[in-house]
Amino acid sequence: MAKVNLNREQMPRQEPEVRAKNYREVALGYSPEQAKAEADRCIQCKKRNCVEGCPVNVDIPDFILALREGDMKESVRILKSKNALPGVCGRVCPQETQCESVCTLNRMGAPIAIGRLERYVADWELLNMTNEEKKPELPPSTGKKVAVVGTGPAGLTAAADLARFGHSVTMFEALHVAGGVLMYGIPEFRLPKEIVQKEVDFVKSLGVEFKLDSVVGRISTIDELLENGYDAVFLGTGAGLPMFMNVPGENLNGIYSANEYLTRVNLMKAYMFPEYDTPVKLGRRVAVIGGGNVAMDSARCALRLGSEKVYIIYRRSEEEMPARREEVENAMEEGIDFRLLTNPKQFIGNDKNQLVSVECYQMELGEPDDSGRRRPIVKEGSEFTLDVDVAVVALGTSPNPLIASTTKGLDTTNRGTVIADEETGKTVKDRVWAGGDIVTGAATVISAMGAGKRAAADMDKFLRS
Repeated sequence: MAKVNLNREQMPRQEPEVRAKNYREVALGYSPEQAKAEADRCIQCKKRNCVEGCPVNVDIPDFILALREGDMKESVRILKSKNALPGVCGRVCPQETQCESVCTLNRMGAPIAIGRLERYVADWELLNMTNEEKKPELPPSTGKKVAVVGTGPAGLTAAADLARFGHSVTMFEALHVAGGVLMYGIPEFRLPKEIVQKEVDFVKSLGVEFKLDSVVGRISTIDELLENGYDAVFLGTGAGLPMFMNVPGENLNGIYSANEYLTRVNLMKAYMFPEYDTPVKLGRRVAVIGGGNVAMDSARCALRLGSEKVYIIYRRSEEEMPARREEVENAMEEGIDFRLLTNPKQFIGNDKNQLVSVECYQMELGEPDDSGRRRPIVKEGSEFTLDVDVAVVALGTSPNPLIASTTKGLDTTNRGTVIADEETGKTVKDRVWAGGDIVTGAATVISAMGAGKRAAADMDKFLRS
């Protein structure tokens, strides 16, 4: 066996003191030389663990080999044959816990930077290939019509695959732009909206029709779609209903759900003031409650909007944080103040109902709970107060009940998630499939895409039968 190169190519980034004051992308991407050097490290294993570790089963060694050999169009073709959104996945997917975690070189502490190479190939396509070159050859129409509700990662993936199978696909989006959480939830400095729009445009190029400002459950129900010409429906509406703490003072002015805060900043472009005069309170001192990627995004947005002090308040230790390690490190480098083993007791307001501080408990960790993480326990008598004028609650989300409440025969859990078969996405309701956060609750972009892909394959079998 040839000597293995364990020198993983590091991706250039903006310096913390610079990037904390702008919304440009933090990670700058590989140069052609860096991409080639990283691709050269791949040992082209016979047992392709990385492919099995990818929720959409991208042929990872093959696209890397084509990149290494300089055949970029072939690399693009291989990558996009399984993944309709590589520019997105290369930026926001947690490869470190999926494909890279099972890479053979991970045993030596230096897995191939699969996500960074995926981003490089996707960005090369955007710069060097015309729309006509990008478009795959499509089969003859089957004459079947499918409605896809929601244009987030699950819906876009299902729609792209269904179109590739030859079916006619219409996507319904409640907002004025397509992309779902990719547009409203993830900040520009992590996922530029131009990249998302290009990926949406690719799905459009497959013949998929988009109907924006269309709230299914209001303009028409799932049953009405099925009665009016659609042979099958895929539900990919995500989980957009925020969870709160239910502590005193949570209704004070100045307290946002992370969903609302990020939507105002990202989709409504508050970060481009005064070009976009979006109403959002620019706090001098901001507390973000939570320890996931959404909490990191909220805190880093607040910093870039000009806040003097931004806290992350998280009830467990750094080790238990669900956010990607990369995002935690970026936030720390940028100066976010992490208050770990801390949990709010109450929010305190002034006589004008405006938030002025948050009273917190100190916590300690006990035995593991159902999640496998150690349970946080209040330290009695440990209360202390932080002066803040804005708080963002980033504790997770659940599906909006609109679809379930207007669809007869659709089974849901007590958390409001739709019950669907894990392998096929099939619900108990005839001709209806579902996938992504509407089924699992808030999860990752790539897991939603995997669900969309599995559902599309099963829907294709049904439509052809």
